[in-house]
Amino acid sequence: MRYYPVNLDIKNRPCLVVGGGDVGTRKVMTLLDCGALVTVVSLAVSNNLLNLAETGLVTLKKRAYVESDLNKMFLVICATDNETLNRQVSMDAKKLNMLCNVADRPEACNFILPALVKRGDLVIAVSTSGKSPAFAKKIRKDLEKQYGDEYARFLKLMGAVRKKLLSTKHEPEAHKHLFEELIDKNLVQMIKDSDTDKINSVLFEVLGKGFEFYDLTKPKDHGITNE
Repeated sequence: MRYYPVNLDIKNRPCLVVGGGDVGTRKVMTLLDCGALVTVVSLAVSNNLLNLAETGLVTLKKRAYVESDLNKMFLVICATDNETLNRQVSMDAKKLNMLCNVADRPEACNFILPALVKRGDLVIAVSTSGKSPAFAKKIRKDLEKQYGDEYARFLKLMGAVRKKLLSTKHEPEAHKHLFEELIDKNLVQMIKDSDTDKINSVLFEVLGKGFEFYDLTKPKDHGITNE
């Protein structure tokens, strides 16, 4: 296995995107979703990036890239169709031991970006190690059909249960069997079926009193009503 799978915490970390076209815009949006502090360097930029810059969500430098743009950055993503520029950014980042991704050029990267399926806090990453992005995209689409929004609501519920249990000062390991039992009870399907009564019955059976679905989740995340 060539690549070491890892989830990076980039919240409030400065990240650079070189290139302001459609690909660069997509990279920027993903970085913003993860809480990064994004700077974009590009002579030409999309309307979306202009809007993001006007609202202060990204820092935009409408000019050509220079090596000093990498100063104090945590990582850089290069998303241009200029091969000379792509190689230059890759070499500059290598000198600084910086994380660098060049879109569609795995040989110029020290990390690659997988295809993602996102359902709230559930993130499923698919990688072909750069061999076939098209196949990774196909698998991603298959997974999107298999994993619906009920998984996001399920994780919201599980997170709330975990927080409440930890507030009782129990050690996390002591809760492991409880979560395994909740998963085995097929709560995901109950959430998909909008069966609040069954959900509450399972919560009571496994956890006891004080664990009600509506009490554990925010009103905007309920999404479940009795038919």
